[in-house]
Amino acid sequence: MHCLRNLFLVSILFMMSGAIATAQQKEISFKDYELRINHWLAFARVPAVGIGIIEDGKLRKVMVYGDLRKDEPAPYNTIFQVASLTKPVTAMVVLRLVSMGKWQLDEPLSHYWVDPDVLNDPRHLMLTTRHVLSHQTGFDNWRWNNKSKKLVFNFEPGTKFKYSGEGFEYLRHALENKFSMSLDRLADSVLFQPLEMSDTRYVWDNRIDQTRYATPHDTSGSVLEIPKNTESSAADFLKTTIEDYCKFGIAVIDGAGLSTEVYNEMVTPQVRVNKNETFGLGWDILTNLSNGEYTIFHTGSDAGTRTAVILLPRSKRGLVVFTNGDNGNKLIELIVTEYLDLGNEILIKLEGN
Repeated sequence: MHCLRNLFLVSILFMMSGAIATAQQKEISFKDYELRINHWLAFARVPAVGIGIIEDGKLRKVMVYGDLRKDEPAPYNTIFQVASLTKPVTAMVVLRLVSMGKWQLDEPLSHYWVDPDVLNDPRHLMLTTRHVLSHQTGFDNWRWNNKSKKLVFNFEPGTKFKYSGEGFEYLRHALENKFSMSLDRLADSVLFQPLEMSDTRYVWDNRIDQTRYATPHDTSGSVLEIPKNTESSAADFLKTTIEDYCKFGIAVIDGAGLSTEVYNEMVTPQVRVNKNETFGLGWDILTNLSNGEYTIFHTGSDAGTRTAVILLPRSKRGLVVFTNGDNGNKLIELIVTEYLDLGNEILIKLEGN
């Protein structure tokens, strides 16, 4: 999943919740929200939810509700697996390298990596980082979606949009070959350490405090297996906390440590996704919102995981939501509506695509 859509039961839950002022309109009664959100968690059969609110470019509030496991309340610093919210983080690592002059957006990736499956297809010579970050590679989301189970180009890179985790993995191989280090080590030096994201990992290792980990759950609330990947994925399986990801979001709002030219490339539509939605570099984009606003956002979906981040760079606001249940989308839409004054407008635009 790469955008908020196809969510349901909102009207029923909203009537149950009652009218609530947004965080931007007046001070929230967080105790009131705690009661409401715990009710929503039970209704949706989602064990835990984490919410981060960014205002004026600062972290205003972190709230984590529910349980990690039966009778184990989720702590403030609960560690969630955030699925495709991995991709904007990878994009930022790469764009920082571009700003440093150590990587080029439009250099062919074939200078550093060629996947054996496409070696004999001349289109691999055209593939660039820009194509990957804007999902214009021509690849399916994953190679096993193809009948051959191999990586293939479905169209010429740069000609249209097709969401692809494979593209990000292709880029990872090129980066790791160029810099002779794994993506997790590269990200640690370029992004995680500078932003003090001490609880953020691409891989599962012994530094992860399992007592704080939000175990994934299916639609019935049953526990699913924890994905303990020992190799970095540029597209998936990032493990982090609400506070750490909000640090990342604040950095993005503040310019992300990028040159002006690279930042402008990141938030400029590179390709149209559908009627209302475009894609920049690493981010979905919605423009022409009220008050001259635009939003960059991303969502994530894995077995037992639903996540979302929405940033409003002009007003320096943002919202981060993590859940550890397959029904998490029900909560995400409610929370977006309740905590952002533009939440309804954003969701209506996405539903109208």
